[in-house]
Amino acid sequence: MTTACLILDIGGVLELTPRTGWDAAWERRLGLPAGAVDQRLEEVWTAGGSGAMTEPETRAAVSAELGLDPARTDAFFADLWTGYLGTPNTELISYIRELQGSCTLGILSNSFVGAREREEERYGFAALVGSADAVVYSHEIGWSKPDPRAFTLTCERLGARPADCLFVDDLAANVEAAQALGMSAVLHTDNATTRERIASHVAAAA
Repeated sequence: MTTACLILDIGGVLELTPRTGWDAAWERRLGLPAGAVDQRLEEVWTAGGSGAMTEPETRAAVSAELGLDPARTDAFFADLWTGYLGTPNTELISYIRELQGSCTLGILSNSFVGAREREEERYGFAALVGSADAVVYSHEIGWSKPDPRAFTLTCERLGARPADCLFVDDLAANVEAAQALGMSAVLHTDNATTRERIASHVAAAA
């Protein structure tokens, strides 16, 4: 029986999330200088990413920080989630679906409160990797990559040893953190290279 384990990031890997400029558009709309949205909402982004704020609390905080009425708060979050969710990386998702049953599958994603519900509705990641427990979000566990605790918890949930896991992410710092824990890791730059690396990992453990 194979001991191979594959853990994937979401944004930039399973989802294609190029910058849309939605935040800059809101800065122009509100007459704010460039970078002001992220600067004013830094604490909200951090708290929402670690689960320290609920989704209603993030909405209230954004409304207060940017001076938005309810309608514009709705519009702001609609733009935020459109950019956040991106579009599916259909080629890679289809390949991962082919691996079901041949290795242990999991997801580890830095996230924002509300992401699980929206991504599950749109992409069905729980079914892709076998269960909701195999999808690990920073806003639910309180730790974001590259914190080693996020990787350790994910391996524990999957019942896998770090040495048996291949981690795929589009950020070098996260790849390096996984490697420091004894995991194999690949920096995702294109589907062909990532697929080749995954196939080698699974074949070596078969």
